[in-house]
Amino acid sequence: MEPKVSIIMGSTSDLPIMEKAAKLLNELRIPFEMNALSAHRTPEQVEAFAKEAADRGIKVIIAGAGMAAHLPGVIAAMTPLPVIGVPINATLEGMDALLSIAQMPPGIPVATVGINGAQNAGILAAQILGVADAAVFNATVQYKEGLKEKIVKANQDIQSIKYDYKTN
Repeated sequence: MEPKVSIIMGSTSDLPIMEKAAKLLNELRIPFEMNALSAHRTPEQVEAFAKEAADRGIKVIIAGAGMAAHLPGVIAAMTPLPVIGVPINATLEGMDALLSIAQMPPGIPVATVGINGAQNAGILAAQILGVADAAVFNATVQYKEGLKEKIVKANQDIQSIKYDYKTN
């Protein structure tokens, strides 16, 4: 089994957030890899990873980082692959990471999800892969149908809650 998606995080302290992408990809049966690489502490390894990812068969990269959050942009600067950035709330309620990832210069795009939004990054990666892979497309459609069913059930459950002044 060869990975199609690479999940990269700046350090293992990001794992509790980034594993949400891993769990989603696992649920959709999309092969992935996970690595901790730092744009600041291991720049040579980040460069080698970014330049070799496409040749290794990676199709999408999910990169999470907090604080200065340069990892997604540095990777995007060195690969033709789509990069999805996950800003992680490490300081300043994650706004520093969000702005660092979203405000890329022209020519170096990074798709950016919300702060701590690794699950959405996993869904977006699946949707990107689904453009060329019918099985992944169908798995993504089924996943989203399941989300809809959860909300319908939640609404039904709320109807059974009683208050003196609740009208429905």
